[in-house]
Formats: sequence, C-alpha cells, structure tokens
Amino acid sequence: MAYYIPTNCEEAYEFLSAKDCKIIAGCTDFFPNLKLGKHPENLLDVSRIETLRGVSQHPDGWRIGAATTWADVSTTALPPAFDGLKLAAREVGSVQIQNVATVVGNICNASSAADGVPPLLALDAVIEIGSKRGQRSILLDEFVTGSRTIELAADELVTAIMIPNLDREMQSNFSKLGSRTYLVISIVMVAIAIVIRGKTITDLRVAVGSCSPTSVRLPALENFLTGQSLDAIKAITFPHDLFEPLSPISDIRASKEYRLTVVPELCRRLILGSIARSPI
Repeated sequence: MAYYIPTNCEEAYEFLSAKDCKIIAGCTDFFPNLKLGKHPENLLDVSRIETLRGVSQHPDGWRIGAATTWADVSTTALPPAFDGLKLAAREVGSVQIQNVATVVGNICNASSAADGVPPLLALDAVIEIGSKRGQRSILLDEFVTGSRTIELAADELVTAIMIPNLDREMQSNFSKLGSRTYLVISIVMVAIAIVIRGKTITDLRVAVGSCSPTSVRLPALENFLTGQSLDAIKAITFPHDLFEPLSPISDIRASKEYRLTVVPELCRRLILGSIARSPI
C-alpha cells in the first residue's frame, strides 16, 4: 500500500491524476468499511492540507473546507442558520469521533443515514470539487446520487462545502430519532431552515434522512407551510402526498410505517420550536 499525504491541493491533484487511489481524512468510515484481507493500493490523506481546514465567511456565503471536522463546526461561532448543522455535529458518533471525522467525509460516504446531509440540504449546500482539469461546483442533492454513490470522478477531490448567503433572520433545527440517546444510527432525521416574521413562516426548507436511499427535501411540504401561522400549524393535519418523496424501508431499527408516521410529527415539533424561539 502507498500512503500519500500532500500539503496542498496541487500535489493532491497530481497524485489523483496519476494513480487510482482512495481519498481519506479522519478515516472513521474508512477503517470500519474495510473488508478482511482487502485494502486500496493507494491512499491519499488530505488532512494536512491547511487550505481545506476550517469554516470561513466569503462575500457570496460560507465555506466549510474538506478537512474540517465536526468538532470544528460545533465550536465555530456561526449564525443561527447553522444551529441545525451544529446539532447534527454533536450526534456524529462520540466526542472522539467528532474530533477527527470530517463533514465532507460524512457526505462522501453517502449513507442514507448520514447525519450531515439533511441540515446541509436545508441550507442549499453546494459541493466544490477540484482536479488537475479545473474546478467545478454541484448541488448537494445532485452530488449524492444514491446509497454509497456520489458524482465524483476518479481524479477529482471535494475541496469544500459552500453555503450561499442566507437571510439574517433564518434559523435552523435538527432532530434525530434513534433507539437510544447516544451513539446510534438514526431511525428518522429531520432538518429545517426557517424564517419567521410576525409568527408567520415566510421561508421554509425541510429535509429528511433515513427514509429513502438519499436524504431528500420536501418541496410540497415547504410550499404548503409557507405563510402558515403558529396557531394553524398546531392544529394542521398534514396531507399524505406532501411526503411522497420518501420511500422508507423496514429494517432492524423500525418499520417503514413507523417512519412515515414519525416524520410529520418531527416536522411539526421543529417548526413550533423555532417559532417559540423566534423574536417577535
């Protein structure tokens, strides 16, 4: 096995263009997924590329570098729109895992239960990709194409997650339902990003995980609830067709029927909680 650890992106691109290799950073998914007696011939570790570390603000939004850990996210001062992502950061394994596991690694692993995907979908995240051939960007919901599959060529490297500029009044929330409180794979995850003015929703994004091959936004639900007031949402009955993008399965953690029952209630709780916290 060849192990390569570049200190800048140009070195990484050169290696990727010349050799077939596995990109790693925190390795918290890489090692558990190795099959007995098998391993990649070449490993490319991006954890020491300084330009890929940290969360920074730019004129057109926020940038989360590819080597940024979950602990980095949870300890960085960020606007309320990132509260949901911070809550997800505290749900990724243990504190030890959060100190080395990266946000981008969580996305590239492309599990249907990846904690980071729903809150990032709710923030309209864009994936920044680089290679020797140049740079490109792709929406997160187009980057994750299925369970364990992503839109990334062999010579490409994810360099960052970009979050476009957000409404200053936007806040976000995240809820993960599991069979126990900590160190659990989710039964259902829901993330919302919401703008509330005068106890009325003026902008809403809702994303759900663990209920389909990839986490998905619910545009019909978003449109249905935008313009609704606190009192209306308390009493509202959600039509089933608002959740049609979901296609949960029954597994050891829960039945598909249970998942479909839980999602509307989690959505309601997150929205009501956000309205209760909103300054009016």
